[in-house]
Amino acid sequence: MKNVLIIFLVAVVIIALNSVFTVDERELALRFRFGEVIQTDYEPGLHFKVPFVNNAETYPKQILTINNPQELFLTLEKKNLYVDFFIKWKINDVQQYYRATGGDELVAAQRLLETVKDGIRAEFAKRTVVEVVSEERREIMADMLERTALNAITLGIELIDVRVKKIELSDDVSESVYNRMRQERARFASELRAQGSETAARIKAEADRTVTVTLANAYR
Repeated sequence: MKNVLIIFLVAVVIIALNSVFTVDERELALRFRFGEVIQTDYEPGLHFKVPFVNNAETYPKQILTINNPQELFLTLEKKNLYVDFFIKWKINDVQQYYRATGGDELVAAQRLLETVKDGIRAEFAKRTVVEVVSEERREIMADMLERTALNAITLGIELIDVRVKKIELSDDVSESVYNRMRQERARFASELRAQGSETAARIKAEADRTVTVTLANAYR
């Protein structure tokens, strides 16, 4: 009789434990019935489910980061660039996220990373090395982010940001870029000097005219 009571109490405890689940404020939750999603909109707190029929899974709500080490990309001139970048993302549609990735964060991160790399690859392939390493890089990343974000939606993911941390050039590419940028600066400086000379000549001519007019008026 005592053994039966112990078994009964253990069964009650097991059923009780399998009847509830907790959702943290930093989590999203799904409830399943025999593997099929039946509910997604859970507020933080304690929730109930049918033991052995329902199960629940939780996923992080906060922003997640993928740090990608050095990756090789080619520019328009087929020059090698080694790029370090990171991705900021979060789960936007938990049900779609589960359908697309099985709820596996590693799978989600890998698929998102490949999508972002494809986007960067496409943008770099349209531009020269100088354009990539210049201030235009911000525009490149903005264009890539806009396009890639649409693909991320199919994973139930919101792509928040992609930032380049570092771009490394091979020695031959570095020398080529340096020479081109030096030539560009020299051309710009030459244009400024030409504009300055033109402005100075115009000011001098105006001053001479003013002096002439003033003297003419003085001798009337």
